[in-house]
Amino acid sequence: MLRPGSTIGILGGGQLGRMIAMAAAQLGYRCIAYSPEKDPVAGEVCADMFTNDWHDAKAMAAFAQKCDVITWEFENVPVEPIVPLGKRLAMDPRALETAQDRVLEKRFVEGLGGRPAPWRAVDDRADLTEAVERIGTPGILKTRRDGYDGKGQWRIASARDAEGFSRTGTPLVYEGMVRFEAEFSVILVRGRDGAVRFWDSPHNVHENGILATSTLPAPAIVAGQVEPARALARQVADALGYVGVLTLEFFATRNGPVFNEMAPRVHNSGHWTIEGAATSQFENHVRAICGLPLGDTRTVGSAVTMENVIGKAAATAHKALSDPDAHVHLYGKASAREGRKMGHVTRIRHD
Repeated sequence: MLRPGSTIGILGGGQLGRMIAMAAAQLGYRCIAYSPEKDPVAGEVCADMFTNDWHDAKAMAAFAQKCDVITWEFENVPVEPIVPLGKRLAMDPRALETAQDRVLEKRFVEGLGGRPAPWRAVDDRADLTEAVERIGTPGILKTRRDGYDGKGQWRIASARDAEGFSRTGTPLVYEGMVRFEAEFSVILVRGRDGAVRFWDSPHNVHENGILATSTLPAPAIVAGQVEPARALARQVADALGYVGVLTLEFFATRNGPVFNEMAPRVHNSGHWTIEGAATSQFENHVRAICGLPLGDTRTVGSAVTMENVIGKAAATAHKALSDPDAHVHLYGKASAREGRKMGHVTRIRHD
């Protein structure tokens, strides 16, 4: 159990790191962060900020020396430079390796009995032609690594689209389209002792590949598929020896839940837990990595809606405060470019 006053290191400097640091401060911990970004928003609430390249071994070692435990706040942290962090790293780097590669991720989940959309690895044009012939259209072509919020993805509506696809030299994966009734996420926290707790699963709606809203209670079809989805999520966490908050996204279909992707971190669809749960995903992540008892994850309102604040909408986000049920969170980002997550608004109804 990490004593109060200890230092938590955060790999990454975005809004998730910022909110982890805020939750850690409440529990009496000090946070420092490491990120190559200039002026990362996590730096506003962390006691120290290392703005060095991921592969700067000397800087990484200096950062680690200041930390009692280390976590990450997004899944694209390079694995190789953090392996030397050893036991200071709360989570096993295997979780990053798995989540960073869509082919490895799908094979891993299938090995546990999970069901992703039909898929094929695509390394060249011949692979794409074969994938489309086997799986059919429409489908989604995605980069095998990187890409989020709709980036690095192309819709293939017909075999002609596949023939005309010009991007080559990048490992890809082709996925068949899933006919679904709703999208939902399973968010869990796993402690150092293997204890697991789940938050209620929200109904997620995406617009242009970006999460727009997460709402509770979820539709009946989601509620009916949460248990098998949770069982798979628990298997994933146990197989990875994971510590902290882990998220799996699913499609609710007429034939049961279909796995979409995993995120070994706190997650956008769990932001509602700050006000809407007895213990937020951020506080429970800190509790888990520090060896503290996990907090209660029950929902405290009768209905919850979390809405992302995207781009220029941040300029008028404070108008939501006229609603007594609203809670506004802005992340301190300087530029409000199109498609950028600038904050979120959570509304909690108590009936």
